[in-house]
Amino acid sequence: MADIQEKIPSFKLPATQVGELSSEDLKGKYSVIYFYPKDNTPGCTTETNDFCHLYSDFKNLNCEVVGFNHNSMKLHEKFEQKLEIPFPLVSDEERNAVEAFGVWKLKKFMGKEFMGIVRTTLIVDPEGTVVKRYDNVKVKGHAAQVLDDLKNIV
Repeated sequence: MADIQEKIPSFKLPATQVGELSSEDLKGKYSVIYFYPKDNTPGCTTETNDFCHLYSDFKNLNCEVVGFNHNSMKLHEKFEQKLEIPFPLVSDEERNAVEAFGVWKLKKFMGKEFMGIVRTTLIVDPEGTVVKRYDNVKVKGHAAQVLDDLKNIV
């Protein structure tokens, strides 16, 4: 699990924009890694759009934004094109990384229980250490809050 003051788990996975993204690729700059349940759903679309609109502000703080879930590259590419997403979306179809990050958990929805990604965001420093973690994220205003918190960290 990637808790505050811990290094993020090692990963190397397919990603839009860059072909493949690894934990090593994120070193040397701040990163915001947001884990979201599914491409093209209302909450995930809103959250991703919010990060898209603020992307240049994150970049100005030497920070990369990365969207992360277990959807296929094909779904990610459609989502990316639809929203014109300027940052990588990582595909973890095997779910090894999302489990290592501690975001693959038992969820409840409409009386049913199932395993899935719990909406979570991490701010990671240039050495790969988690400096802020947001669990059970509520979408509205979240990206702006992450940006404000990053400004206080950098």
